[in-house]
Amino acid sequence: MSNYNDFFYQSKDGLRLYARDYPCQDKYIVLPKIIFCMHGLTRNSSDFGKLAEHLSQHYRVICVDNRGRGKSAYDSNPANYISLTYAEDMFILLDQLDIQKVILCGTSMGGIMAFIMAAMQPNRISGIIINDVGPELEPKGIQRIASYVGKTTQVNSWTDAVAITKAINQSAFPNFTDEEWEDFARNIFKDDNGKLSLDYDPDIAIPFKDMDTRSATSDLWPQFEAIVSIPMLLIRGANSDLISTACVEKMFKRKPDLKFVEVPETGHAPTLNEPLSRVAINSFLNEL
Repeated sequence: MSNYNDFFYQSKDGLRLYARDYPCQDKYIVLPKIIFCMHGLTRNSSDFGKLAEHLSQHYRVICVDNRGRGKSAYDSNPANYISLTYAEDMFILLDQLDIQKVILCGTSMGGIMAFIMAAMQPNRISGIIINDVGPELEPKGIQRIASYVGKTTQVNSWTDAVAITKAINQSAFPNFTDEEWEDFARNIFKDDNGKLSLDYDPDIAIPFKDMDTRSATSDLWPQFEAIVSIPMLLIRGANSDLISTACVEKMFKRKPDLKFVEVPETGHAPTLNEPLSRVAINSFLNEL
């Protein structure tokens, strides 16, 4: 039995979208704070499964499937697979759930969405947890992601799915156990009558690969500077190729009260299940 409720809603252009809704398990908290989790480019709501179970002891947690991922419908127009459209979808979801105030938690693309959402409606955001992304995106990281996103991969066994998952991500997670690789694969692959495939629309790659990596490096500074008054925790993998230490230093200059933790021996992006990440998240939320 799952610890969450399924929630389906409709985007402004008519797509059926999905989110997991984890109720707060502490029955003595009448109006729990709400944490809103947004995944990376090729991922889905299951990325936050273990974190959501942990946080839902004291918070209500919403984990989304962006359009084109997981249980959300695929978009016939790939041009809509961009962060601004996703952010607009998120506000519709918040309105559907009658949520006025949230703490955002975004990994990679989800972090970009958090920057955009907070700049659009700052009074609605009480805090932001950013996982391994910043206002500047490193071309090396973008090129690495572009090298695999959108490639159709169909396999007939979970053993093969784990092998593919490991081949793509081992450099980022050199210390993963066999159990962690198994969990990783089951989060990103879907099983369709015994045929396994990655759980996203391959067309999400079209606007991503059209992005000019040279201009991507400074696109988000205006949004970041607009939200420096909002409490923020930044988590970075020490071996990340998407956010550099130089970018982190620039963020500190603009936001001296930025909370920061670096996860050793980890690339893009930390799972947020690491003990160091959990301690940082718990501390940040307690301060809020």
